[in-house]
Amino acid sequence: MTVRAILSLKGSEVTTVAPEVSLHEAARLLSEQRIGAVVVTEANGKLAGILSERDIVRAVAQHGEAALNQPVREFMTKGVVTCMPDDKIDVLMMRMTSGRFRHLPVVDGGTLGGIVSIGDVVKFRVAEMERESEALKQYILTA
Repeated sequence: MTVRAILSLKGSEVTTVAPEVSLHEAARLLSEQRIGAVVVTEANGKLAGILSERDIVRAVAQHGEAALNQPVREFMTKGVVTCMPDDKIDVLMMRMTSGRFRHLPVVDGGTLGGIVSIGDVVKFRVAEMERESEALKQYILTA
């Protein structure tokens, strides 16, 4: 199975912010949307970074409340690890685990094509295992 299969179930919508948006505004957006990260994009749509809940916690821990008035660009993760729609789920799981990433933007032909969270991957794998288990039960019952 591939990233494309996950996106076909969850959709390819990605919440993005501009680098100059305040950390407070980004945190409010995360809360409203009930998500754990936003992709930071330049005006031309180019991927500039990713801002996660961890980045916000780290910023406030290091700089206090004043960090909330600073632009996202100051605290976002700039070296964004991405994946592609045809990446295999097991490779994606290894990449997320080894890099300790909970969110990976999906880039398709140089364009942002979605985002996959560790929760999306787990949900997909659990559903896949349930389908396999049911298929085995049916096979055994008809044998």
